[in-house]
Amino acid sequence: MGTTTTRGRRIAGAGAGLLAAGTALGVATLTTAFVGADTSPVVAVGGAVIDATPVWLKDFAIRTFGTHDKLALLSGIVVLLAGFAVGVGILAVRRLWLGIVGVVVFGLVGTLTALSRPAARPLDIVPSVLGTVAGVAALVVLARRLQGTGPAPVRAAAGPDVGPVGIGGRPDRFDGWRDRVTAGDRKGVGYDRRGFLRTGLAVAGIAAAAGTGGRRLIAARFDASASRRQVAVPKPASPAPATPAGVDLELPQLSRFYTRNADFYRVDINLLVPTIAAEKWRLRLHGMVRREIELDFGQLLDRPLIERDITLTCVSNEVGGPYVGTARWVGAPLGDLLREAGVDPRADQLVSRSVDGFTVGTPTAAVLDGRDAMLAVSMNGEPLPIEHGFPVRMVVPGLYGYVSATKWVVDLQLTTFAGHDTYWTRRGWARTAPIKTMSRIDTPRPLARVPAGRTAVAGVAWAQHRGIAAVEVRVDGGVWSPARLAAEDGIDTWRQWVWAWDATPGQHTLEVRATDKTRQTQTDKRRPPDPDGASGWHSVVVAVT
Repeated sequence: MGTTTTRGRRIAGAGAGLLAAGTALGVATLTTAFVGADTSPVVAVGGAVIDATPVWLKDFAIRTFGTHDKLALLSGIVVLLAGFAVGVGILAVRRLWLGIVGVVVFGLVGTLTALSRPAARPLDIVPSVLGTVAGVAALVVLARRLQGTGPAPVRAAAGPDVGPVGIGGRPDRFDGWRDRVTAGDRKGVGYDRRGFLRTGLAVAGIAAAAGTGGRRLIAARFDASASRRQVAVPKPASPAPATPAGVDLELPQLSRFYTRNADFYRVDINLLVPTIAAEKWRLRLHGMVRREIELDFGQLLDRPLIERDITLTCVSNEVGGPYVGTARWVGAPLGDLLREAGVDPRADQLVSRSVDGFTVGTPTAAVLDGRDAMLAVSMNGEPLPIEHGFPVRMVVPGLYGYVSATKWVVDLQLTTFAGHDTYWTRRGWARTAPIKTMSRIDTPRPLARVPAGRTAVAGVAWAQHRGIAAVEVRVDGGVWSPARLAAEDGIDTWRQWVWAWDATPGQHTLEVRATDKTRQTQTDKRRPPDPDGASGWHSVVVAVT
């Protein structure tokens, strides 16, 4: 009986730990909403975990979970926190002070992490502090319900002076049981189950109400949807050239020339999408310039805007991967803005900062060499989607996104590569990262079953700011055959291609390679994305029947 009761108390203690952690997180979330902190403790911890994660592990997460990598990380953090909370609750059953120390450590991690974030303010520690106080209070109340409530029968040696006396002075059927326990025995035997359940339900209700209310208030405070609906992007002073006929081959399973906003890849370090209303947006251009420039959103829209088709590629894209897409962008020329500020000739790096403190380093020469680098405000005919940088992001053709495509940008600083390392270069990635010549087979899909006879093999190729000159396909390591290219929209966009294959029965391997307009042919040497983009030929294996 004692063993069973002890096990029950431990299980209840584990529940108490989870409820205490839930209370701490709920109160912290609610406090985040009320005090105007920039982020909740869980998100702050998640951001710190992302920052501390080795590059190889980040690449693994992106390869394995794709755009769901943030959800996978949050799920992992919740599991770890739950395990820690269970341990704290079990400790509290035996030694309440140990459980309290565990909750305090739990809160201290959140406090220190909040202070370590790039845009941290002293106010950001308040949610963790108040959450810790609430978690300790919840644990103490629940743990007290797990203390002994009274004597419980204990087996003792049989004897004439033992056990309660039954009717008529004779030992009753409980003869041999002693109705005496020490204080130490009481603590480990009985507890108020009903009282613990009632208190636990009350604590759970408080935690749920605080957490739900806090999340709703935070969502309302950081929601930029209403601001986005009010934005009217002016007609560009320099419209995009008309799209040539035949730019999209319109084949089944072949990527469309323009990637829909809803389908456009999103790869970044943010657990929650940063938000900023257009009316609150400000941009500061400073550093190694003759004069600083500050703009609000209205002033940016008043500048002459350009409209261009540009393909973006993430450096995390594996050979044949999905992290590439084309959109029609509208924005203010970035080069013009830098020339107005007067760039110091020694400033070889433009550091751009996001509203959350994330930094990107772009070669100054790439912004000033005449390419259509811009501060984009529109994507495919509508204001930027919030997850793609609303209200303003950078777009620089020809460079991987981690050195060119800052979303939610609010600060531009002219500096030098020698004097400033940005987020990814501090982690060993290349300082300059021109996009490599690449190609991909979209159809047939890997392991597809293909009928024998004439079959269309098709895909896309890209070499931004150089352009695609040729695409070749081969079967089973044989002779390379030229594919037919779709019409070219421009050197800053990808290009569709198709090759007619007379497929014969059996299993076959299809490979593709591209050549850009500088006569550089895509290399066959397979390399992972780190440190400057993946390389190699894309191949698929199909079965012809």
